[in-house]
Amino acid sequence: MTYCLGIKVASGLVAIADRRLTSGSEVSSNRKISVHEVENHSLFIMTSGLRSVRDKAITYFKEVLAEQDRSFNKLYKAVNAFGEQVKRVALEDKTSIVASGLNFNLNAIVGGQLEDDEEHKLFMLYPEGNWVEVDQGSPFKIIGNSGYGKPLLFRNLSYESSMADALKIGFLAFDATRVSANDVDYPLDVVIYPKDSFHMTEYRLEKEDMDEISHQWSALLGNSVRKVPTYWMDPIFEKVKAAHK
Repeated sequence: MTYCLGIKVASGLVAIADRRLTSGSEVSSNRKISVHEVENHSLFIMTSGLRSVRDKAITYFKEVLAEQDRSFNKLYKAVNAFGEQVKRVALEDKTSIVASGLNFNLNAIVGGQLEDDEEHKLFMLYPEGNWVEVDQGSPFKIIGNSGYGKPLLFRNLSYESSMADALKIGFLAFDATRVSANDVDYPLDVVIYPKDSFHMTEYRLEKEDMDEISHQWSALLGNSVRKVPTYWMDPIFEKVKAAHK
């Protein structure tokens, strides 16, 4: 399984992706986010699904970028091109993949800004090659193991959040997933893209870098739980006491 999170706020984009790979009892590490930058062309792709499908689609797309990069003046055009490569891989491999009992399940998050984009963009691309664009109403997308981190994101993240807050909330959402699922873990790749900068900054977080923050967050959560008012429980436990008199 995978944990990849893309966030779009007013000031830019934040992307985080774990590196953990599981295949049966085997565990390994591999980069799940790729960055492409040429002058006023900046984009990243994060993927979740079969590694063989991912690697092939990314390889094909890199060839397309090398040949046609200048023809992509808006990010949606590059997303369309990547979708075409996903469909190409499906034509080549889907039948044999399904016949072997596996699912053709590549999902991707694509973010960035090209020269004619009026602002930074974030897209969610499906295995069929179609996509949706992330808007202000719901400023994030998760692929892979998505359930555990969503409550924290929904409650705390907004389009007006700073990139620093977005990264903090995004990490805490990853941490909630990591402690709840054994198929998501460090290292964690981070990409930051400030609006109109046409430059992405990459950084890798290891477990030892974040242990203190994770422990502090756990302590804060425990303290907050203890501070939640209990008056609403009184009628319930009064009924319990009455039943046992």
